[in-house]
Amino acid sequence: MTGEKWTVYWSEYSSDTYLYGSEIIYHAKDDVEFQNLLMPPGTVIKQWYSRTYYQMQRIEPALPMIDGESTYQLTVHVDCPENEKWLMRLVFYDKYDVEAGSVAVRDEVSCFQCPLRTYSYKLQLLNGGMTRFHFHYIEIQEIEHETDEEFEETK
Repeated sequence: MTGEKWTVYWSEYSSDTYLYGSEIIYHAKDDVEFQNLLMPPGTVIKQWYSRTYYQMQRIEPALPMIDGESTYQLTVHVDCPENEKWLMRLVFYDKYDVEAGSVAVRDEVSCFQCPLRTYSYKLQLLNGGMTRFHFHYIEIQEIEHETDEEFEETK
């Protein structure tokens, strides 16, 4: 069973984007073309946050609030040339902004669970050895598990 679903897009806010030598074309809300031939692997290309400081960053959070008791499915819609790869990393923080854990995602669809003490988190798109790609969107969906009572009712 599945629960609530959120869609994350690439905003035109450039402070969280790797710009050095990058060519970024915004075709549509769900179609951003990125190219950088000289970017080293492992570089953070774009970041999204579940908590922001509006007075400092001037952006609103792009990620939903999640908890450590649920399991979530991350679906990444990025088109890149064959033999080139992207990497997503979720970094979780406690209420004191101390890193509480992280998860690396290399598959188009994967599941994750955050640490129980997670207060906020960020999602990073990293260069896994690619020079150009089309970014569409990322979906985060809560996966609801049936309780014993619900399971008995469906029998």
